[in-house]
Amino acid sequence: MQTPEKSMADLASCRLCEWRCGVDRLQGERGVCRTGRAEVAATMCSGTLASYIVTLLGCCYRCLHCNAYRISQYPDPGWHYAGHVPAAVLVADARERIAAYRGPRIRTIGFTGGDPIIHLPYIEEVAAEVRRQGLDLGIGISTGGFATAATMARIADLCRVITLEIKAWSDPVHRALTGAPVAPVLRNAEYLAREGRDRIRVFRTVVIPGMTDSEVGAIATFIASLDPGIPYRLIGFRPNNVLYYHPGPSAEEMDRLCAISREAGLEDVAWSGYYPETVPDGIRALAARLVDAYGGDPAAALTAAYAAACGCPTHPRDCGACPLRGNCPATLREPWRGR
Repeated sequence: MQTPEKSMADLASCRLCEWRCGVDRLQGERGVCRTGRAEVAATMCSGTLASYIVTLLGCCYRCLHCNAYRISQYPDPGWHYAGHVPAAVLVADARERIAAYRGPRIRTIGFTGGDPIIHLPYIEEVAAEVRRQGLDLGIGISTGGFATAATMARIADLCRVITLEIKAWSDPVHRALTGAPVAPVLRNAEYLAREGRDRIRVFRTVVIPGMTDSEVGAIATFIASLDPGIPYRLIGFRPNNVLYYHPGPSAEEMDRLCAISREAGLEDVAWSGYYPETVPDGIRALAARLVDAYGGDPAAALTAAYAAACGCPTHPRDCGACPLRGNCPATLREPWRGR
């Protein structure tokens, strides 16, 4: 594992995720994620996860369905948070709150967001501080998997538990939903299954009707080819962010997709979430006009239609080439700020 001093140098020419922007985040330059130093949104003890959860601001994706868009798309939505918290202060606070916690034993400091991979140097600094303070705590990360191969190797070396979300299987759907290609995610999933199997908590996918529901079978087959024992969790989409008016899946659909995943060879499959609605007619019409841009893929076109309705200019979506970087229109603005 890199020393905190060396890992902080990453921010001077950032190539932590696959956008490889090369910006100097320490000097105020901003890449696709728009972040500088790591900033903390919230912390909490989770008995369910046996973890002290640290939510960091910013993300390398611009996901249309993100239920934490105020955090992942920071600073665009205009909310204010705690800012940068030095690692020694964060660990000291964690130590105090864990000592006062009366739930199940806390075993890790878990980082989420957004996507914490863009703040890996800070997480490595926290890990070093945990050791310095003599705490029996591992490190956990929940990620969408858009790390470079080198970054993923550092994550696997650092973490006790890793949750990886495979948002889609096909590149058109993944691009339409996140603004980024899927190949690095699949490569990193394969790497974790091979080199960090004991650290995988779960792989997961959010099920969005008409978008990612048709992707689940292929994702499950892929995971089963890596290791059929990897736990796979399907999360029912909750209308949110740019997809606020898009329907969630029915319980019957979630059961059906779990069955498909088991038929693909997976041994540990479960689902949660239930938020059904209907698709607006205007979105369906816009999807019909975008289908050619997404190689004739109707799921990708439907997904991208929500971004296009907000003014997203790149189709197929490509946040790395967007002329509006820093003023992304495909972000739900708070009502008092306008769209």
